[in-house]
Amino acid sequence: MTTSAALTRMIMAGQGKAEADLVIKNVRLLDVITGAVTTTDIAIVDDRIVGTHAEYHGKVTIDGAGRFAVPGFIDTHLHIESSLVTPYEFDRCVLPHGVTTAICDPHEIANVLGAEGIRYFLDCAEQTVMDVRVNLSSCVPATAFETSGAALEIADLEPFRAHPKVIGLAEMMNFPGVLSADPGIIAKLVAFQDGHIDGHAPLLLGQALNGYLAAAIRTDHEATTAAEAREKLAKGMAILIREGSVSKDLAALAEILDENTSSFVALCTDDRNPLDIAEEGHLDSSIRRLIAMGRPLHHVYRAASHSAARIFGLRDRGLVAPGWRADIALLDSLEDCRVSEVIAAGRLVRPELFAARLPVAPVGLSSMKATPVTPETFVTPAKPGQNRTTVIGVKPGLILTFRESATLAVTEQGLQPDLAADVIKVAVIERHGRNGNVGRSFVTGFGLKRGAIASSVGHDSHNITVVGASDDDMALAVNRLIELGGGFAVAEEGKITAELALPLAGLMSLEPFETVSHALHLLRDAAKSLGCVLPEPFLQVAFLALPVIPHLKMTDRGLFDVDKFDFVD
Repeated sequence: MTTSAALTRMIMAGQGKAEADLVIKNVRLLDVITGAVTTTDIAIVDDRIVGTHAEYHGKVTIDGAGRFAVPGFIDTHLHIESSLVTPYEFDRCVLPHGVTTAICDPHEIANVLGAEGIRYFLDCAEQTVMDVRVNLSSCVPATAFETSGAALEIADLEPFRAHPKVIGLAEMMNFPGVLSADPGIIAKLVAFQDGHIDGHAPLLLGQALNGYLAAAIRTDHEATTAAEAREKLAKGMAILIREGSVSKDLAALAEILDENTSSFVALCTDDRNPLDIAEEGHLDSSIRRLIAMGRPLHHVYRAASHSAARIFGLRDRGLVAPGWRADIALLDSLEDCRVSEVIAAGRLVRPELFAARLPVAPVGLSSMKATPVTPETFVTPAKPGQNRTTVIGVKPGLILTFRESATLAVTEQGLQPDLAADVIKVAVIERHGRNGNVGRSFVTGFGLKRGAIASSVGHDSHNITVVGASDDDMALAVNRLIELGGGFAVAEEGKITAELALPLAGLMSLEPFETVSHALHLLRDAAKSLGCVLPEPFLQVAFLALPVIPHLKMTDRGLFDVDKFDFVD
């Protein structure tokens, strides 16, 4: 809370009658509203900008000559868990890319640990240098068609509503539940009618979309075509252009960002791992790509900052102007969005800022409760006379999957993979110690010729998902994950060739992001050695188990048709 003494000091410094805490000298300031670029000083006191378009003196001075100042970027929807590192390491990894605010949904950890997972994220958010804000997970479990580690009803969410880091209700994925007025869903929506409600409505259009929006749901990050996004914009939704490690919608949606729409468009990553952040960047990558695709420059920066803040009710940030929160990215190039320095809440981002954070103890270190499996676990029986079976179709860069079919050989060990046709096995093993379910089917699109890939990251309930050309290697990979307490593993011809332990709820590493990034390099190489053709195989495996994204998914209870919202016969 700003004191009267602090406010007085801000007012005096803004007039040049008192020394500022920090001054950026001779920087080229981009006005994201008008597009004007002006050479000026920027004066900061505490966490607030107090002066621009004038000359100032400060206790600390930064030379801004030759650089550009833009508002800090806001990632409007993400799951920090999908970065595979703790919120502390995410903070250290992403803040140098200019992302000063991240609006997260701790949906993944909540599906494993329930309210304990949300509390852990809020505890971390009170310490991070980046401003981490939380939308409370609305769909835990995401559906009734898989086994989750926890369930959250409105009574479980209400104790968190008044927390200063909480914005509102996170992505309402169960749109069939909204449209059918499911009582549990209605209770959550009613409780947040006076706040923000995030949307999640892939391919939902027409009158069904109208019904969904009648619940006062305001945003969507699931649009995958410009036509879909334009209908949603026309009906009052803000569109969050997503570019993550698996879901890559920027190229398809770039055309919707223009002078007329930029106030109603923002950017998000949803799921992005440290390897991709190291190689490509974070929101800075989306910004430079949008500009390269011909989108109007200052409107791109507006979407990344001011529009994002407005959409989510963060009224104190999104502009570099007096009275606004001092979240600033200094760039060597506007067109290339090359971030050279970051100021977060008036503080220069330096290693000592991260070192000063108070520790938060990890949680969920014993969340892995699956029992070891055998190769026989993955035998997929054929019905009498059956050799034609339904197959999940996977395509690179999409979490949408497709319904395909294949004619498979049948032996005493049931239906067999067809490696020549790129049809391999997929299984989901319940790992929360509730029922021991195993769902089995087949998938195409991975390209595996041998071995297996297993993951305890399995959106949204985070059971163990494994794909493979060999039952023996599938069992080996799954059992190694059980030993690790969760993570990723690649098995080939009876050996584990690469692995990454994710013991925090089976979702996050306790290691620095640099260590995780190195391990992901080795895992990608190991997957490629099996013949895998997907550029991001592990998150693609994880999304095979997401039964709220069309069209065909795998859960521990069996093969699920998302379009019918029922199991495949």
